Amino acid sequence: MPRAKKKSTESPAVSSEVSKSSPPMKVEESKSGLVAVKTAPVPMVVSPPAQSQPMSSPSVPSPSIEYDAIVLGGGPSGSSTTIFLSKAGKKALLLDKQKFPRDKTCGDGISGRSVRMLTALGVYDDFKNVEHQDMYGVTFSSPNGTVAPVSSPKSKNESPPGFVCRREVFDNVLFQNAKRLATKTIEGFVGTDLIMDGSKVVGVKGMVEGKEQTFRAKVVVGADGAGGMTSRKLNAYHNDEDHLCAGIRCYYENVGGMIDQIELHFVKEALPGYFWIFPLPNGKANVGIGMVVSDMKKKKVNLQKVMFDIIANNPTFKDRFKDAKRTTEVKSWLLPFASKRVKMSGDGYVLVGDAASLIDPFTGEGIGNALTSGRAASTAIVEALNKNDVSAASLHKYEDLLMADIEKEVKDNYKLQKMVKGEFLLNLIVGRAKKSKYVQGVISNALINPDAHSTLSDPLFVFKALFAP
Repeated sequence: MPRAKKKSTESPAVSSEVSKSSPPMKVEESKSGLVAVKTAPVPMVVSPPAQSQPMSSPSVPSPSIEYDAIVLGGGPSGSSTTIFLSKAGKKALLLDKQKFPRDKTCGDGISGRSVRMLTALGVYDDFKNVEHQDMYGVTFSSPNGTVAPVSSPKSKNESPPGFVCRREVFDNVLFQNAKRLATKTIEGFVGTDLIMDGSKVVGVKGMVEGKEQTFRAKVVVGADGAGGMTSRKLNAYHNDEDHLCAGIRCYYENVGGMIDQIELHFVKEALPGYFWIFPLPNGKANVGIGMVVSDMKKKKVNLQKVMFDIIANNPTFKDRFKDAKRTTEVKSWLLPFASKRVKMSGDGYVLVGDAASLIDPFTGEGIGNALTSGRAASTAIVEALNKNDVSAASLHKYEDLLMADIEKEVKDNYKLQKMVKGEFLLNLIVGRAKKSKYVQGVISNALINPDAHSTLSDPLFVFKALFAP
């Protein structure tokens, strides 16, 4: 399956009352929680992290210094870009409005693609020393109540296919690595505008400890999230509700029946979205639900109401949650799918991660593509700098590299998203996954290898699943 400061409430709800001509929703506070209302055409994410905190001694660089690249945003995409650029010998200024560690609303799942990218970044081993839960498969359930655990192979000599890690922890590991390698890092920098030279982006302007600061570089990397300053200023976001997902999540403890598998539940109440349980250490879990915004509108869905109804009344879950306790408020956010392309580069700039609308259209996971975009962006930027050509034509190589890596997977997973909206097909596939070694093997392989997702979206797979042992 971008943040103006908003006060969290104990039990926010996302409603389906959104306008077709505007971004899907703006969440405002009411006595009953958070509700969606019409808003100006700017996509947004609800429940931002805590108020930015300046560094105790920011040691702000002189605005006259020119860097090879300014990276605005220290999340996965920005940290990835900074690490790769720094290792290539380029001078990178890393800016973020928050002081790390900070929370980020997310499902907390770290996919197989993410694991490979963390290895390429040289930081994977760092996660062995922080709180996380290794995952060795996925448990599905269908609208008719069939539950199908699908395991991935375990090997002492290989990394797990994925893991679950709270974003406060995960992002901080990445950020500290990027900070260590960057030429300079400033936390507490709130970007307010881009500095332009005609149509070319040449720097950023923002506030540090109440004072305006400007910084210039040969390339500016927008890594400040969906609906962040860079994508808004460059008109590089989309408002297509068929390619935008709304999600809510909270944390529970003492959920029964959890094993070392993420859980994706296509229960009737959540269709055409899904309900998830992602296990964390010490009996905790990230619990949430997501749905495409256009489907929410058609069904007039309140996601929070649906989630709590599943937990309290669905036969598959009510016993598992009978002793569980919710430990946090419910938070909501929007995820712009990669199935809707936006302009990701131009004269003097590139956009990465959520700022480039790179969320997986089936799983709703964005970290893997964010990390991948950092690698593609850094490769294109290094080549452009070495040629002394940071024009739109030169930096477009970033988009070419990125799409060569993720486009097939995005298309396959968009097909999957459409396929799983029907109860009959879901009941069939999950039912066969419970019994068929062939179906289990295909799903298991897809969890590890993104290139295998095309098998799941192939109609021939459904035919084979009917008869395969």
